[in-house]
This record gives sequence, structure tokens and C-alpha cells, in this order.
Amino acid sequence: MSGLATATRRVLLLAIDAHRHEPETARWLHLQLRRLDEPLRVAIAGKVKAGKSTLLNALVGEQVAPTDAGECTRVVTWYRDGATPRIVLHPRDGVPRPLPVRRHDGALTIDLGATPAEQCERLVVDWPAQSLRSTTLIDTPGIASTSKAVSQRTVDFLDPDSVDGRDTPTEADAVVYLMRHVHARDAAFLEAFRDRGVARATAVNAVAVLSRADEIGGGRVDAMFSARNIAARYRADPTVRGLCQNVVAVAGLLAQTGRTLRQAEHTALKALARTTRDDLETELLSVDRFLRAGRESDVTAEVRQRLLTRFGLFGIRLSTSLIRQGADSPAALAKELVDRSGLRELEQVLHTQFGERRDVLKARSALLAVDAVLRSGDGAGPRQGPLAREIDRILAGAHEFTELRLLGALRSGAVTLPTRDADDGERLLGDAGASPAARLGLGPDAPGPELAEAAYTALERWQRHMVNPMLGRSTTDACRAVVRSCEGILAGLG
Repeated sequence: MSGLATATRRVLLLAIDAHRHEPETARWLHLQLRRLDEPLRVAIAGKVKAGKSTLLNALVGEQVAPTDAGECTRVVTWYRDGATPRIVLHPRDGVPRPLPVRRHDGALTIDLGATPAEQCERLVVDWPAQSLRSTTLIDTPGIASTSKAVSQRTVDFLDPDSVDGRDTPTEADAVVYLMRHVHARDAAFLEAFRDRGVARATAVNAVAVLSRADEIGGGRVDAMFSARNIAARYRADPTVRGLCQNVVAVAGLLAQTGRTLRQAEHTALKALARTTRDDLETELLSVDRFLRAGRESDVTAEVRQRLLTRFGLFGIRLSTSLIRQGADSPAALAKELVDRSGLRELEQVLHTQFGERRDVLKARSALLAVDAVLRSGDGAGPRQGPLAREIDRILAGAHEFTELRLLGALRSGAVTLPTRDADDGERLLGDAGASPAARLGLGPDAPGPELAEAAYTALERWQRHMVNPMLGRSTTDACRAVVRSCEGILAGLG
């Protein structure tokens, strides 16, 4: 356990003891204490039909979240690792109750029964999946739903201040936000998600996903190349940089299908691939043409409809092309689809920028919770007590929080580093990952001596920046923080 996690746990225990005569507050603080030991909580948010549930299925590797042509997610739904499949409905009033676990055509179906969605606080789905052992995924309703009440459930969950007007921490440690382009509503939502209070001014707990990337460029085979270029432009946009850590292009449907590909689907695609290239391209100009062609083909219209649901026109076009190039087994095709969907890049981003920061993100959530309890007292007295001083001491002494705040300030443009080494400085602060190799821009298998040499070189470079009289005060302070990060790398290397 890191020193920051230990200090945070101590603060929570002190807070529980201080509020032992207030059962509700003590119970809530106990939940925050247990939260420290739980997997990282990552919420998936975005507008209606942005592909949230589809992306969640791809990350889990199974069809556990419902997806269809309508609005599927009406209740905030948690997906956790469990020994056996289980669904529990938590109503706003009353005790939790289990729901039947049913699957239709390989996909999990969730039936609320007679309980209206507005009376449900959340659904909790326990599912045995290796991907859920380190991360709990939270599917949220679309923020631009035709029903204002449905959208408000997501806002209330990710921005609790909209409910009580106080600095109340969200139950998510990080968020993956899906968008097709940066709309004003998207920017406003990401701005609202940024925590207030003790650890604010940071965008490192949010990642944006350019969703349904395969639809860019009319669904051409090279659509993902165009989508990645657009994502790169967004990453360089100052507005987006101030709101999220990264922007990744992902074709969610392609990723989900690649992770759950079936033998029968591969057989049907092989039959389509035997069609001449020109004829198949003509069929794939529209859904109607593709289905009509099933009247005079071995691949019937019914099979084609199922392929469209699972792959889309882009997925069928890409899959048949890959089969012609040698993907002659379901395993080979599935690997190619996942590789080309952008899912691997997203998983790497989630690992380096969320997973490697688990202790920091968890500690921030816990300290926000204690700070909210202190601020809820009458007057300024409670916030000035020993517990408040302990929180302030952790914040002042924990360099991890200094890095988060500085990265947020750099991304928003409030603070600048020397132009020539700005990217290097952000990387040393943990912008590309918290491991020593990621901070130093080296490969994950770099040996210790190479890491140490690179760290010493970086330390000397930033020490020179720190004492440069031509730099302003804010830039000098930022350089001092980078120096401290270099010293931390060296200390960690022993």
C-alpha cells in the first residue's frame, strides 16, 4: 500500500471516530473506507446512442449490457466482478431485490418487472469476467435523452453538486466520455465532472472517446485512419486538453463483435467473401441493397440482417476484406477486428492513465468525501478542526496531488512550461502514465540502469530550468514540481 493510501485510510478512520454518534454519516464514511479496497470505478457517459453499452460490452468481452435501436440504458447500472452471474435492483425506497438472470441469443437481458425506472436508484450486475477484477464499469443513461428525467440521472450521479449544491464527491473515480465531435453540451458536461474542493483543477480522471469512429468517411475500409487523425487533432485542441486526459477513436460495434465472434458468422462472411469484390461493394452501398441481394445468394436475407446487426456495413466490408487476406479462422478474424477497432489503444489508455493512478484517484475520492462531511457542519468551525488540518497536511505533502493539479493547470493554459521541453515536462509529471518508464519516455522493458541514466539527465535539465532567472514565478514553480517528480523516480528506482 502506498504512503498516500495509508494516510488517506487514517483520515477516514479518524472521521468515522469523530462522527461515531451520527449513524448515517458514519455509515457513509464506512462505505468510503471500503471503496479504497475496491476496484477502480470507471463510468461510461455520453449522449443517447453514442455507443456506451456497446463499448462496455467490448471492454468486458461479453454482451452484458443491452443494446438495440432504442434507448437502452435508463438506469445507472454497475458491472462488477462476481463468482456467479447476479442482478440486484436497488430502489430509491425499500430494500434491494434480485432480478432473474436471462440471456437471449447470447446477450444478457434485464427486466425491471413492475418497477418504473424512475423508482430505481441503480442496478448492480455481478458477472465473472477477468476485465472486471481491476475495474468496475458503470453504464449511465444518455445525457441528451428525449426524457429529461433519464438524462438527469446521469447528471445527478456524476455531478452530485447539481442535487445538493455542495462539494459532494461523485461515486465514480474516473469517466470515459463518448462523443462524435466536441459539442457545447459535451464540453459543459466534462467541465461539470471536474471535482471541486480539495483536489480540483485536473482533467486527468477523464478520457474522451471518438465513438462510432467507423462511420467517419462513409464507412470506408480506411475510416479508422481518418478517425485517428481527427482524434489527434482533438488532443491538440486547447479546449479539449483542458477537459480530458486523452482522446481515442474507437469503433465500438467492431470491438464488441470481435470480442464475441461466432463460428456461424465467420462461415457466412467467408461465403460473402467469395463474391466478386465489385459485386459485393455494390451490395454494400446501402442496407437495402445488401438485404435484397440475399434473395439470389447462399447467404439469405435473414442471415444478412443478423450480420448487419452485429457488424454493420463497415464491419462486413472490413471482415470480408480481411478474410480474402488470410483471416481464415474465427480466432484470426476476431483478433484483426479488435486490433483495428481502436479498443486496444483505449485499454492501454485506461491502464496507464487510470489503472496506474489507482491509489491517487481513490485517495482523491476519499478525501473529497471527508471534506464534504466537514463542510456540511454549521459555520466554519468544523472545517478548522484537527481533521481538516490532517487533510490539508496530506494535500500539502503528497506530491501526487501536486502533479494532478499542475497537469490540470498546464492543460487549461493557466500555467506554462518552457516551450522546448513542455511535452517532456508533462510526461515526467505522469501525463502518459505513472510508471517510471512511461514518465521517462522509454519502453516498458527498459532496464534499471537505462531508467536511472534517463532520470538523472531529466533531473539536471529541469534543475537548470528551475533556476533560470528569465522564467516567471508560475513557470519556475512548475519546473520545481517536475524536479520533484524526477527525484521521486530516482527514489523509486533505489
